[in-house]
Amino acid sequence: MKLHAIVSDLETAEKAVAGGATVVQLRMKGASSDEVVERGGPFLRLGVTFIVNDDVRAAIALGADGVHLGQHDPGADLARAAGLMLGRSVTTPAEARDAQEEGATYVGAGPVWDTPSKSDAAPAIGLDGLRAIAEAVSIPVVAIGGVDPSNARACIDAGATGVAVMRAAADAAELRAAL
Repeated sequence: MKLHAIVSDLETAEKAVAGGATVVQLRMKGASSDEVVERGGPFLRLGVTFIVNDDVRAAIALGADGVHLGQHDPGADLARAAGLMLGRSVTTPAEARDAQEEGATYVGAGPVWDTPSKSDAAPAIGLDGLRAIAEAVSIPVVAIGGVDPSNARACIDAGATGVAVMRAAADAAELRAAL
């Protein structure tokens, strides 16, 4: 779970894996489940953990390793019943504890810093917020939001198990070196 590359296309995913990404998360906002399944097939051959963003039915249809759901996204029960890894987005220690209690196998904590990748993101939690979340749970914590090679190590030092990147996914080798 050290380096999550959140991508919308196979080319970026391949670059990220070549650079050391250990998890690829397919994020296709606004796409139908059929579109996610159609585009997601080749991701299974990348040889790393494959997570589908927001779409439990597509994750099941693809035979993905897991699904990542936002704080209010439905489908956690279905994901657990299907044996999928379940990631949940969290911004507070209380949300992280709730996610762990509902059966999440990891949490994505953030945004740690402001990020242009997600216009509807919550306010940045900073390294102190990340540290508080990591101390609140026993499951892996993946830092997300504004993470790049210059600050990735600080996330690990604050207690995160790994980092997730969107804009920097193509720079996975530099990120991996920073970790």
